[in-house]
Amino acid sequence: MQRISVIGSSGSGKTTFARDLAHLLDLPRLELDSVMHQPGWTPKPDHEFQAEVGDFVAGDGWVVDGNYTSHGVARIVWPRADTIVWLDPSRAVVMRRVVWRTLRRVATREELWNGNREPWTNLYSRDPYKNIIVWAWTRFEHVRQKYEGMLSDGSWDHLDVVRLCTAREARAFLGRVPAG
Repeated sequence: MQRISVIGSSGSGKTTFARDLAHLLDLPRLELDSVMHQPGWTPKPDHEFQAEVGDFVAGDGWVVDGNYTSHGVARIVWPRADTIVWLDPSRAVVMRRVVWRTLRRVATREELWNGNREPWTNLYSRDPYKNIIVWAWTRFEHVRQKYEGMLSDGSWDHLDVVRLCTAREARAFLGRVPAG
């Protein structure tokens, strides 16, 4: 396990899990949100995004944290990966995490990526592209069905796919990882 893609819905715990996994394996980590969300929440153009991700996964060992399948990332990351870790907790767990994380970030004015912060006004928006809570709620089942389909179609049978549905399973998995 040297080239790992960590996937899952918003609020599934990808970033924390990927950070811990990369630390245990002594591997570099790329958080896809940090590449996509440029200053002012401007999305990086797909060709630049794909090029930066491609450069990163050209290395011998890494952990990539995030999805962005609609931006062509799976076509770049998964052929180079040896392992996919799919964090797939229940919708209730995801929503609890997303609500708490979002409120904390808004209240503390935590910088996320490239100077971006979650504004209070996003909390009142029903637009899932502005409000991560609405995004997580409305996209949860879509993300689950998308990954079930992608990972069962036979295209990725060469990968070790690990689906973790609880925090206990995730901790146990990390506890079995040999230090790098």
